[in-house]
Amino acid sequence: MASPSRSRPLLISFSGMDGSGKSTQIEALRSSLEQSGQRVFLRAFWDNVVAFPKWRAGFSHKFLKSDGKVGAPGKPANRNDKNNRSPYLLAGRSGLYLLDAVKLRRAIHRARSSQADVVIFDRYIYDQLATLPLERSWFRAYASLVLRMVPRPDVAFVLDAIPEAARERKPEYPLDFLYKYRESYLILQRMAGLTLIPALSQDHVGEEIANHVRKTVQGGGMADKSLTHAVS
Repeated sequence: MASPSRSRPLLISFSGMDGSGKSTQIEALRSSLEQSGQRVFLRAFWDNVVAFPKWRAGFSHKFLKSDGKVGAPGKPANRNDKNNRSPYLLAGRSGLYLLDAVKLRRAIHRARSSQADVVIFDRYIYDQLATLPLERSWFRAYASLVLRMVPRPDVAFVLDAIPEAARERKPEYPLDFLYKYRESYLILQRMAGLTLIPALSQDHVGEEIANHVRKTVQGGGMADKSLTHAVS
């Protein structure tokens, strides 16, 4: 049962380009919280939020010839989806992301009404917007509109990564796209005031995340002592 001293669970999101280490850090934080007795709900953005996920995956496979596989060291994948920035695809995504934002609002309402102590989102609306060419003013204006539609998490992490290192861990997209992708995340970080975690070692990244969560818990007046202890 959620702690009575909190009106709602702590909401945390993890964003970042493929190969930035999100899955590792999410599992580490989740494990630490659960070992301390916290009830943690994990929500994967693609599985639990986005509109028409099967149709979107099928479109990428059939029309964009994306193999949809997950790349691994020594086993590269041939992805062609979010890296394709043709005008008609950008227009289509812009419409779909509005639907994603509406669905995300509902998902957050359900999460905040749950019995969880902590709700962790594996990706958020920021990851959708990062696929857009945010160096262009029109797309920044569009992103600002979408950001106003969606509640901001209590802690919204963006895990930075060097494009070459990210591609080595997950060889799925061309390197030139990863540089553009990273720049979009950095633009979003400034636009939305997200918490940027530098590209450090796995242990140091984990420490940075724990420190930020602890500061939020202690400074926000939303958590009991057990949750404060869980990230100490």
